[in-house]
Amino acid sequence: MGVTIVTLDECDSTNTVLSSMPEAASGTIVAARRQTAGRGQRGNSWESEPDKNLTFSQLLMPRMLPAARQFELSMIVSLAIADSIDAHLPDSIRTCVKWPNDIYIGREKVCGILIENRLTGSRIERAIVGAGINVNQRVFTSDAPNPTSIIHHNGGTETELGALLKEVCGLIDSRMAAYESAPEPEALKQAYMKRLMRTSGRHLFSDAVHGTFEACICDVDFDGTLTLSNGCRYAFKEVTFII
Repeated sequence: MGVTIVTLDECDSTNTVLSSMPEAASGTIVAARRQTAGRGQRGNSWESEPDKNLTFSQLLMPRMLPAARQFELSMIVSLAIADSIDAHLPDSIRTCVKWPNDIYIGREKVCGILIENRLTGSRIERAIVGAGINVNQRVFTSDAPNPTSIIHHNGGTETELGALLKEVCGLIDSRMAAYESAPEPEALKQAYMKRLMRTSGRHLFSDAVHGTFEACICDVDFDGTLTLSNGCRYAFKEVTFII
């Protein structure tokens, strides 16, 4: 790939390790065979059996993106990872994105993504894309309600982790470079909306005002704000998907 890949036997969090490398070049990847304190959205932990899955972070420097449009980076990353996972699944199975950027197969979560941005003024100086992809793990022991792995859907064939890491990070990097050279926000949003789960039908959500209710997703703004068919708009962590 022409970038630095740091592979660790163990660390607390690959995001934390990469954030402690101020001189790292764009594209640098930190991957861990075992991650002891992997972090997800809402402060959740991420279960990952050693040597069975991908837990990694990739450094990007999308300085063309203003901070107010940082959700475009989230859309690019989630679509790139979803496409990479799809390439290792049967043609009849396709991943979807659960807002804002979890990757699902049906009703089960195969990948979690956490993007941490460092801003300089109104611009994104550095973005650390952390991801945990369930690849070859067959049994999950945590109380997470709906984990799955690629191996559960591809006939039981193990996927080579090193090759998959290069595929995923290479696609993220190439998609980011293409967008920086010719940004098309509307096309990006349309691709994201097509991949998004719960854009039709009636589904269960909950929030602090209405409790549990039924709705579907109508729109996602460029800042990531979610609009549901109940007419309400939600920022991150303001609404819960009941799976």
